[in-house]
Formats: sequence, structure tokens, C-alpha cells
Amino acid sequence: MKMKLFETLKLKFERTDWAKNTELGLIDTILEQHPELLKILEPDITAGRKASIFGRGDVPSVEQIIRAAIYKELKKLDYRELAYHQTDSRICATFVKIDELRPYSFQMYHDYISRIKEANLNKFMVALNKIAIGEGLEDIAKVRQDSTVVETNIHYPTNNSLVWDCIHESDRLLHQLHEQIKSIDYIDYIKGAKKTYFKINVTKNADKRVQLFCKQLVTFTKCINQLSNAIKKKEHCSGITATNIVEAIEKLLPLMKQVYSMTERREIKGESVPNDQKLFSIYEQHTDIIVKGSRKVEFGHKVNLATGASNLVLYCSVLRGNPCDKDLYQPTIDKVVADYGLIPRDIATDGGYATKKNAEYAVTKGITNIVFNKIVGSLKNIVSSKGIETRLKKWRSGIEANISNIKRGFGLDRCNWKGFEHFTAKVMWSIIGYNIRVMTNAMLVKFKTE
Repeated sequence: MKMKLFETLKLKFERTDWAKNTELGLIDTILEQHPELLKILEPDITAGRKASIFGRGDVPSVEQIIRAAIYKELKKLDYRELAYHQTDSRICATFVKIDELRPYSFQMYHDYISRIKEANLNKFMVALNKIAIGEGLEDIAKVRQDSTVVETNIHYPTNNSLVWDCIHESDRLLHQLHEQIKSIDYIDYIKGAKKTYFKINVTKNADKRVQLFCKQLVTFTKCINQLSNAIKKKEHCSGITATNIVEAIEKLLPLMKQVYSMTERREIKGESVPNDQKLFSIYEQHTDIIVKGSRKVEFGHKVNLATGASNLVLYCSVLRGNPCDKDLYQPTIDKVVADYGLIPRDIATDGGYATKKNAEYAVTKGITNIVFNKIVGSLKNIVSSKGIETRLKKWRSGIEANISNIKRGFGLDRCNWKGFEHFTAKVMWSIIGYNIRVMTNAMLVKFKTE
């Protein structure tokens, strides 16, 4: 029996605009047939919304905001490009359901799309996957799991570069504050600090590096003192702009003190600073250091994924710190079963997840075939036959292609959204965009076989 979505899509793809934009055609049809999807994200969008007596007086509807966010993700646009597409692209205006003569500004879209949180996006992804299950595109019979790293948008952190970032940022804020309140003076240490920064970068001799770091930290201390003095004079700050600058200074000061401490301990005293006491960026303070095996060090966040036989991402979690893969195995099984109400028949992961405890846990959950790509010691894969074990091992490697597709196709190798909350939201938007692409390809294959 053919599903309603299948029949509607078949008719829609007879039109040239939708036939050339099949991914948009699919999600447009899904949103029309399942308005309950919009209700999932509505609380985030409408929270704190206030009527204004200024401007045009209207704001995008919840549906328009969600459609605009999906269009932006599928087309890999920034907010300015999204605003341009409203009037330049007929399919954009049709999909987002806007009046081409009265488009919304990119600031408007940024304001509302950035409100949507990761938790509700996760619910949206699960609801979308359930529709795919209902259409026969996925059955949760097989699940494979792996983790990857999404980098934050920072330069490679060194103690030297962090000190320079702090000096440069403090100078920028003090300059802005001086422009607002002329009575607050400051000394510009940028020129000397920059010279020392470059000298440290090219100096190999350990003793000379220590001398240069001592010199730089003296300048650094002077910058810290200047910021402290500016905070003491904040009662002179009456304007909104000046008050915001002082608040930024108050946030920067403890970060500078932390950078000073870790630099002095490592570069002057020769101590080893634990990772949990380090700061890797004063701009993206949530950044974690991730080391996977003997591979290169990465700076960002670990993302744990589970995909099904259809290549749909069934589960996604952005993690803090660098938890061991072994600890991620059981929570993933629990979440997949809880979200979809189905118990996988097969589960396959790489050797990083392999423990006897994890294998036994999968058995208690009712999973028949449990395969780890690499096992050590007395641990054995639990399978009904050797052939199934071989096939599951080969199938598991396909998740690497899924991850590559997500990173390359949706710009998730490095996330340029600021803050951890927005970082997690961007990861989920990319996963949703990828799942829409997978569903579209599966539908197109289904058309050919009918």
C-alpha cells in the first residue's frame, strides 16, 4: 500500500521547481502533512517575543522561521545570503512562504533561528525519523555507533597566542571605553607586546624563551591592572554602550588571570598544567581538548552518533570533556530504544566501545547480534553466525562515510556558531539537514522501483 507522502511527492515532483529541488520538496510536503512538527520548536521561537512600536510591526511566523532555517541549512547559506535568496530565488520565496515584496532582514532571521535550542531540535529530528519509519525508509533493525570531533572556530591554542589574544582584546575594549568616556585613559601596549609575541614564536632556545615570556607577562600584568582600574571607575559609565563595554571587561578579567596563571606555571616554572585547568580560547571558552588514540589533538567537542540501515542519524549527542567511548555505548542503546520504541536486532561499533560489560548489557536489552570491530582478550562478538559477523563488520565501516557526508556536506568539520548552546544547535541543524537529504534519496530510489 502506497503512503500518502509518497503519492503527494510524486505529484509535486512533476513541477519543474520542485523536481530541481527535491530535498525542499520533501520537507515542504512533510511540514504540510505534519504541522505537529512545528509545535516542537515553537516554544523556543516564541519565548520572550515582545511586540515593538517600531519598524514594520510584523514578524515571521513560527512556520516561516523553521522553513527559513531548513532552507539555510540545505543551501549552506549564512544569514545575509538567506535574506538575499528571499528576493532572488523563487523557490526560496515559495518554500519559506514569504511575500517577495516584503522580505525580512537577516537580523530578524538570526534573532529567531538562534533561539532554537538543541533539546527541541533533537525532538524534531526524532519526529522526522519516525515519519521515515512510517514510510518504510527505516526499520531500526540495525544500528551502528561511532564518535567524531567537531572543531570550534579558534586558532591553534598556545600559551603565547593566548597571552597575545588577551592583550589585544583588553586594548580593544579600553580603546572603545575611552571613546565613550574621555576621562578614562589607558596606555597602549600593543606594539611592544606584538614584537615579543613574534620573537617567542621564532625562538627555540629554552632560556631565551623564558626571558621573553617573563617580559611578556610583565606587560600582561600591566594590562590586567588597567582593566581593574577601569572597572573601579564604572560609576562614571552612564551610557548603554559604556555599560556594555565595562560588562565585557568584567568578563574578560578572570579569563586573563587564568591565562596568566597557566602560562606562568608552564612556561616559567615548567609545571604540567592539567587539562581541566586550561583555557583554550578566550572567545570560545567551552572548547575541549580531544585526543582520540594516537591521532592528532583536536579542539572542539566530541559528538556521538548512531545511524540505521538507511544511513539516517537516529541519535546524536554533543559531549563535554573527552569521555571514553566505552561509557557512551549503553546510553546510546537506551536512547534509541526510548525514542523509537523499537529494539534493534543488530548493533555494530568499533573497538573503542568494546567491553564485556557493554556486550552483556546489549544482550539484556534484547539485541541478538552484537559486534565490535576489534576485540581483545577473552571478549567475543555475540552473533548467530560467522557470516553475519563479517557482514556487520563491513557495514559498520559505512558510518565513517556518513560522518564525512555530514561534515563536508553541511560544514560541520568546524562550527562557526558562537557559544556552547549555539554550537550544539548548529550540530543538530546539520544532522537534520543530512537526514532530509538521506530521506530524499531513499524516496527517489523508491520512485524508480515503483
